[in-house]
Amino acid sequence: MRLGIAVAIGLISTSALGQAPVVRIVGPGAVRCARFSEDIARDPRQEREYFAWAQGVMSGLMLRAPTPAEGNLDLLPPGFGVAAQMDFLKDDCEHTTDQSFTDATLALYRELKRRKGDL
Repeated sequence: MRLGIAVAIGLISTSALGQAPVVRIVGPGAVRCARFSEDIARDPRQEREYFAWAQGVMSGLMLRAPTPAEGNLDLLPPGFGVAAQMDFLKDDCEHTTDQSFTDATLALYRELKRRKGDL
């Protein structure tokens, strides 16, 4: 969890400046989508580890939100629970294998915001 928060803080800090993130992301989510897809095909139990990492990153993004309203996002809203979010990550990675799992995580975060009506 701390790792996800630290990564998210680094991502937001550099993104806010309009620069590309220059943080070194580590952990299970620090891979390309192709690797994520291979890992979960080989051992489906790894999907939970990846998802926990993604939740840590998204939690960190909420902690660093510029306003309290932006930080008030339900990461497990009714109708878009764990299974649906894992499917979102798998689908996103399946369609863009060259992107990073972090990119898929950020796409999920944007989707959660969109469903809340914040986008």
